[in-house]
Amino acid sequence: MTAAPSGQDLAALKGRTVPVQEILDLFQVRVRDHRTVHRISQILTDAGLTTLPHFAICGPRTTVDVVPLASVPAQPSPADTEEDEADEALPSAALPQRLLLGDIPSARRGLLSVGPATPLAQTTFLMRTKGLSQVPVTSGMAQIHGVVTWGSVAKMYEAGKTPTLDNAMEKDSFPLADARQEFFAALPVIREHGYLLVRGDDGCLSGIVTAADVTERFEGAARPFFIVGEIESLLRRCLGAALDEESIRAVQTNKRAEQRTGQVSDLMFGDYLKLLDGDQNKTSLAERADANWEALKWPNMPREQFVSRLKRVKDIRNRIAHFDEKPLPQEMLDELTTFAKLLRAFVS
Repeated sequence: MTAAPSGQDLAALKGRTVPVQEILDLFQVRVRDHRTVHRISQILTDAGLTTLPHFAICGPRTTVDVVPLASVPAQPSPADTEEDEADEALPSAALPQRLLLGDIPSARRGLLSVGPATPLAQTTFLMRTKGLSQVPVTSGMAQIHGVVTWGSVAKMYEAGKTPTLDNAMEKDSFPLADARQEFFAALPVIREHGYLLVRGDDGCLSGIVTAADVTERFEGAARPFFIVGEIESLLRRCLGAALDEESIRAVQTNKRAEQRTGQVSDLMFGDYLKLLDGDQNKTSLAERADANWEALKWPNMPREQFVSRLKRVKDIRNRIAHFDEKPLPQEMLDELTTFAKLLRAFVS
């Protein structure tokens, strides 16, 4: 759902360099898909504006220039191209060029700390009850005196030192980085220490990234891609075994001659729907889809429900193709998993 901003708000964008997220917020869009991208593009066009690069192929933190449409040479935009082709191009084009530490949610959500006068027993009690493996010792979150970890506490006792907060701290070896540092460059430090303190633009601690956060971040980002990849592989095996090259070429009519291979491996995700959807607008494809469905020989599979689920998978696929720091909702992940299981039952 998009909201049309006022003409004054649109005019205020002209000539500015803004984060993509600011544009999405202006249109009250949380997730980009082909519908919201088309709507935003149309409103910007009507206002005589466009963005360089196009907002649809950038991460939400990437900045774009809002320029007069007349100043840009005429060229197809993601909203004007064949919908399926635009969707297929998104996985590589929509990913951010750089992933920063600040892009990890835990790096900016804040963290618990204790002051230098805090008793050690109170600090370890806090760690136990909050399930923390490390607690920084700070003065006002700007000055960091050290970090108490379970490992540093153990070293204190092994060395026979008096159990005080000062003796239990890692004072010189704790890892600290700026939120603008590249995330991948920081991975060796996180692997070595198990955590990394993150300092925000104001010089104060803004959060902490642990090894568990890294695992969660990549599991949440990678798992949907792997499931969609499996779904596409299963679809290709089913369709490739049942359909001939002529049937496949029928949905490649928008390609150049050399690209009309008749090979299922060269299809885009939207082409699977063209092969099977009997209710699509193009009559010739709808008629062929009837024959294609019969060729699959799935007598116990309700066609309308299957095609409806396939459309839903396509929509979810398009969503995860746009880089979004928010993880895919569990219900969408469940939809992908269920559809993959459904296909597995029909692949010998």
